Amino acid sequence: MAADDLSAPLGQHRTRTRPALGKVASAAFAGALGLMVAAFIGWVLVVEDPLGGEPTAVVAIAKMPKKAADVAPPPAPESSADPARRLERPADPAAKPDSPASQTVTIIDGSSGRRQQVTVAAAPPDIPVAGEARMLEQTRHGFIPKVGLDGARALSVYAQPVAGAARDLPRVAIVVTGMGIGARVTGEALAKLPAPITLAFSPYGADLGASIGRARSDGHEVLLQVPMEPFDYPDNDPGPHGLLTSLAPEQNIDRLHWLMSRFQGYVGLANAMGARFTASEAALTPVLKEAARRGLMFFDDASSPRSLAGQVAGARTVPFVKADVVLDAVPTVDDIGKALARLETRARANGLAVGVAGALPVAIERIAQWAKTAEARGFLLVPVTAAAARAKSS
Repeated sequence: MAADDLSAPLGQHRTRTRPALGKVASAAFAGALGLMVAAFIGWVLVVEDPLGGEPTAVVAIAKMPKKAADVAPPPAPESSADPARRLERPADPAAKPDSPASQTVTIIDGSSGRRQQVTVAAAPPDIPVAGEARMLEQTRHGFIPKVGLDGARALSVYAQPVAGAARDLPRVAIVVTGMGIGARVTGEALAKLPAPITLAFSPYGADLGASIGRARSDGHEVLLQVPMEPFDYPDNDPGPHGLLTSLAPEQNIDRLHWLMSRFQGYVGLANAMGARFTASEAALTPVLKEAARRGLMFFDDASSPRSLAGQVAGARTVPFVKADVVLDAVPTVDDIGKALARLETRARANGLAVGVAGALPVAIERIAQWAKTAEARGFLLVPVTAAAARAKSS
């Protein structure tokens, strides 16, 4: 028996106690936590992780499009007269909801009220360059005209010469609009109309590259029709990327660039609809300035008596032509003949007259017949750029 037991009071035996179970568990947990902390500190010291172990996520990021200045210019084709030479259209990684993959639009003929459904693709697979890559600028929409470093302008480079220019005859220019919408009518116009007649193509047409290549190889000058806001918009919609008075100038310019990228080889722009847009100086001015900055002219089809295009163009020295006579205001053979007679009268009085007609079979047929005898009656048929040069000099 131990000494302590002898000295302990009677009935109060001293017993040995074990440590409490809770204390043992706490000590074990503390030890394990210490080991984990030590392991983490060691891992941080050994592994180079700039995020310090923070949670991360892997996200695929699309490559941003290059700026126009960073993109190498397209190779120059061998010949400016070769419409078969093409540049591939760049991808559009910055496409906006305003650029649908495809869209069906209704084209309404202003004279007859005829409606036609046309499917507009986001972008044609390629663009006919017509041999002048030096006058193209790459944008997010594709290639659009620009003034070359040597001062070359589409208005001059794509202009067709005037046959018989030395002859002192009254001059007549005729523009046929709405080309490219219907393959049959477009083919009929290309087959029947003589070279001096200018053809204005819609940006919504199908197979524009082939049609415009044929038109230019046959000697026609080409215009790009720009859809613009009419007074009854939105009941009458000019189409996707149409220019609107409700948009900011930079938005309309961006839409204009999309329209410009649809094809190449044109000498200028022409309004399509646009009674409200051309009546707004604030909306129209930036568009005409952009046309001039890119070496293009502007043609007013005289569909709106309230158009300010002439005043705006004159104030900013934009090459400009306005139609004097709408030839198919009443689309019958007799009435188109009477309109052509008025065009002749004006040409005799002023030395120059400009007519315009839509791509209707009756108009194409009647104008083709008139053109066959124009020179015999003392008139010189000229392309629209000749009228622009005459108007500018005057």
